[in-house]
Amino acid sequence: MATVLKRNTFEVWRDVIFALFIREIRIGFNDKFGLSWAIINPVSFIFALSFLRSQMSGGDVHTIPTFVFMFYGILFIQLFLSLMEKTAASLKKSKALFAFRQVQPISAYLAAALFEVIVKVVVVAVVFVLMYLMQIEINIDHPLELIIIFFLLSVVAFSVGLLFSICEEFIKEITRIRMMLTRPLFFISGVFFSLQDFSKEVWPYLSWNPILQAIELARGAAYSSYAYGGVSMQYLFSVTITLLFIAMAVYTICWKKVISR
Repeated sequence: MATVLKRNTFEVWRDVIFALFIREIRIGFNDKFGLSWAIINPVSFIFALSFLRSQMSGGDVHTIPTFVFMFYGILFIQLFLSLMEKTAASLKKSKALFAFRQVQPISAYLAAALFEVIVKVVVVAVVFVLMYLMQIEINIDHPLELIIIFFLLSVVAFSVGLLFSICEEFIKEITRIRMMLTRPLFFISGVFFSLQDFSKEVWPYLSWNPILQAIELARGAAYSSYAYGGVSMQYLFSVTITLLFIAMAVYTICWKKVISR
């Protein structure tokens, strides 16, 4: 006689997220390059821009090797943009699955975000291996702090993506606004520069940006000699908690309306 396996709510939720995560991986293997393109693309982008910057400004930028300076900038801006965009798109991509009562939008959001975070972790590992082979110095003075910064920016990107996703279900034009707002982020988030390159009078116009905060803090966590001012872990933590609270509040209020549209 067959036995009926009973699962609690958490186990069902965990299994749904895992199934959606596997679905994300399978989607990644659909094209000719497969999932490897998700690794090759950012790695090649990081190496190309880092090489160009090193040719322009020499060996070091504020005591950090130019390649490493650019690496953290490009890594964190790509983490934010890709995670935010994948989270924002995950609702429409998985909408047909919401006919099953076990599948809720939050599961799709978490699966998409988890997949993107893992991809970026693999990118970091690949870059570090290539740096070792090229005999480029690998230095991380405060690894735990660096991991925390990576996690906080991931939560910020997840929260912003979730908010955009829900808003786009009610107002279609939000998609265009999102694309318009994200384009200048590459140039105002400290990818190519440090706050130290500007006078302190300019800092308030730039330091509101949590991406810039994360990039500068990450550089400081990697190299203690890197003098960074105008940024703080407390600010990044506060922005993260605030955005996550707003995103979860909006989701709790609107998720049933969203899947019924």
